[in-house]
Amino acid sequence: MNKSFAFTLISALALCVSQVCQGEAKKNTNEANRLAREGAEAAKNEDWDKAVELLRKATSMDHKYSDELSAVYQRRGYAAASNQQFQEAINDYSEAAKLTSQDVRVYEQRAAVEMKIQDYDKALADYAEVIKLKPNEVRYHNYRAYIYELKNDSKNSLADTEKVLKQDPNNQEAKARKQRIEQKIAENTPLTPPPGAVTSPKTSPPGKKKP
Repeated sequence: MNKSFAFTLISALALCVSQVCQGEAKKNTNEANRLAREGAEAAKNEDWDKAVELLRKATSMDHKYSDELSAVYQRRGYAAASNQQFQEAINDYSEAAKLTSQDVRVYEQRAAVEMKIQDYDKALADYAEVIKLKPNEVRYHNYRAYIYELKNDSKNSLADTEKVLKQDPNNQEAKARKQRIEQKIAENTPLTPPPGAVTSPKTSPPGKKKP
């Protein structure tokens, strides 16, 4: 076999492989599109389980459907929360967060459910993520301050409240919270007497008994 023939054979084989790969990729794309369309239709009919299953398959073939799958997880999570299936809702929001980690709505919605079951630490963690993404959004600091207040964490609640008032001095919710917290701190702070003050009257020594 001469070199020219070998080169031609290798080139032909490479072209065939390339065409096969392109054909397979096109087939996968068409299948992903079909699954996504059916998933969207199922979501339209509020058949959440079917929608999730179809869109998961579509996303495994083409990651461009990640946003659609995340949206369906969120909608199914909302439906579960409305039926007081709180853990199922949290699971769905967690799956959505894996797909669209920059979407603040996912963390907000999950935090709302966590508040319903009084899992304040996880709700705080979700608002920490929200604030990383939207650090200048006043209402997120207000929500976190509210959760800190529920946990009796006056220091952190006041810190977030001050951030709110710095941006929005007339925020009534923050103003009322600051007043409550400062009053609570004052009530729990023992009074310190000034230097040299007599804190209690000295007891006179007992007198000698007369014989």
